[in-house]
Amino acid sequence: MTLGPILVVDDDPDILTILKDNLELDGFRVHTTTTGKKAMEAVENLALDLVILDLSLPDVDGLQVCRRIRDKSDVPIIILTARDRVPDKVLGLETGADDYLVKPFEYLELAARIKACLRRRGTYSGISSDLDFGTIRIDPPTRTVFKDGEKAGLTNREFDLLLLLARNAGRVLSRLDIRRQLWERGELSSDTRAIDVHVQHLRHKLEANPCEPQFIVTVPGVGYIFQVPDK
Repeated sequence: MTLGPILVVDDDPDILTILKDNLELDGFRVHTTTTGKKAMEAVENLALDLVILDLSLPDVDGLQVCRRIRDKSDVPIIILTARDRVPDKVLGLETGADDYLVKPFEYLELAARIKACLRRRGTYSGISSDLDFGTIRIDPPTRTVFKDGEKAGLTNREFDLLLLLARNAGRVLSRLDIRRQLWERGELSSDTRAIDVHVQHLRHKLEANPCEPQFIVTVPGVGYIFQVPDK
């Protein structure tokens, strides 16, 4: 089951490791950073589902980071911090956070809060719903793709690329966007030309006419967009 991606922002490498390992075991894709500056860059450059944010960062106060993220994005934010005073909690929530959890914490409680945030946003359910685009249906939990009701037989790399494009349907993803979100997990070569090869394979397996793709469309000089055909 592939969910996410989630950004974890904390200057404690042990917490980053613990959260990354546990979230990935739960099926989430995870990006990590230790500074507020890089957190804000990630929000601008990555299609994130949620941000877990520490308040005590080495460069920018976490509340400022929260405020700046909220000015640019409606991505859910869970503050995870050692600041346990009621005024800190109130300020964090008023600044734009969706939830506030105090360290030390139990991972199971954090996981429950993450899922609650994603359910409210409509991006998570106990059983992930299929992505149905008519002739193409994607079943994330089983990592299976169907074309006209028949299994398409994608490789793992092809599946992850298709899922990324489909979850961002209607949005142009540059080759750099794709590389950042898939290559950093070791699923694509650092050579962006490899992305083009995988796209060609997907078209041959899924498109009625690979030379005139209906779903995975090239945006010249930029990258690709997954288009949902008019019904």
